[in-house]
Amino acid sequence: MKLRIKFILAGVLGGILFNACSTKKDTFVNRNWHAMNTKYNVLYNGNIAFEEGREALNMSYLDNYWEVLPVERLQVKDEIRLDSENNNPNFIIAEEKATKAIQKHSMDIEDEERNPQTDEAFLLLGKARYFDQRYIPAIEAFNYILRKYTQSDKLNEATIWREKTNIRLKNEELAIKNLTRLLKFEQLDDQEYADTHAMMAQAYINLKAPDTAIQELKIASAYTKKLAEKGRYYFIIGQLFNQLGHKDSANYAFGKIIELNRKSPRVYMINAHLHQIQNTEITEENKEELLQDLVDLEENRENRPFLDKIYNQRAEFYMATGSDSLGIVYFNKSLRATQNSPQLNALNYENLAEYNFDGNEYKFAGNYYDSVLTNLPENTKKYRAIKKKLDNLEDVIKYEDVVQYAD
Repeated sequence: MKLRIKFILAGVLGGILFNACSTKKDTFVNRNWHAMNTKYNVLYNGNIAFEEGREALNMSYLDNYWEVLPVERLQVKDEIRLDSENNNPNFIIAEEKATKAIQKHSMDIEDEERNPQTDEAFLLLGKARYFDQRYIPAIEAFNYILRKYTQSDKLNEATIWREKTNIRLKNEELAIKNLTRLLKFEQLDDQEYADTHAMMAQAYINLKAPDTAIQELKIASAYTKKLAEKGRYYFIIGQLFNQLGHKDSANYAFGKIIELNRKSPRVYMINAHLHQIQNTEITEENKEELLQDLVDLEENRENRPFLDKIYNQRAEFYMATGSDSLGIVYFNKSLRATQNSPQLNALNYENLAEYNFDGNEYKFAGNYYDSVLTNLPENTKKYRAIKKKLDNLEDVIKYEDVVQYAD
């Protein structure tokens, strides 16, 4: 009798589970069964893969502090990737999990989605494609959320991501128009508000409107809850003020980064210190103070990864104050400490070349100019200018060798 009851109960439970698996029945059990499976199984694993992929990108990405930083840390290749091309395997996994969630757990009944997690699956799908640099498919995923899930709490986030993608596709005017509409008509939380203004800032940077970009970044830095972002936004503000020639305003922005101290990545703080020193005119009154700032930066053990830039700035200080021999020493120290920074190498070699040229040491100058070229990308204005100098210098060196041989 007990065995019979067990069989009956098992059959009933099996029937309930079987019915719950159906995506065509709009019942409380079905909705919650698919929502739980989507959230705690498929999407959970997909989001883990996505975050691992994004972390890997952040770890491998190197910012170029010689140019205005992009708002978002992302290494972008020039070509637009196709569906058949893949980049980071973590993003492939994230896309597969998002696709699985949509295919197996979507409950589209009478043209209405009954699974409240499906919009998040499409959002993950779009993000994975975005970071895989497949922008057209990414926009398709974000647009599907905006068209289909009009009651979703992810609409603002999907709009921001869509406009980020439009900016990558160089549709800055369209992105600004859509983000302005978002600010005007939608209620955003603080982080969404910050993200919206940050993306508008990137669009204005691309459109060569630094003054407007500064205003957008000021708002973004005030509202973002992420301190790493706050430090980055302040740094870009400082760079843009430098671009406009407003050194005092730039130094104020760099000072805000220094105030953050350990709350923001150290790389921003070190570069902020160095930019402040570069922006300060050296006088007899402040000379010792500036040198002490450089010494303090050099002697701080936490700054070892940044010694190449610190040495370079100290060399520039010595050259500006007439201590040429110390300047040469520190340019060479910077070269020895440089880690994967061709821009810094080129700058150090160029300074050494100019010093030797001014001292009529043409052979040494030629060797240094040649080293500059090896650290510059070809087909750039800087490369062509240095190449022209080197070509002219080679004629001088040949003439000098002839004279020395004749003597």
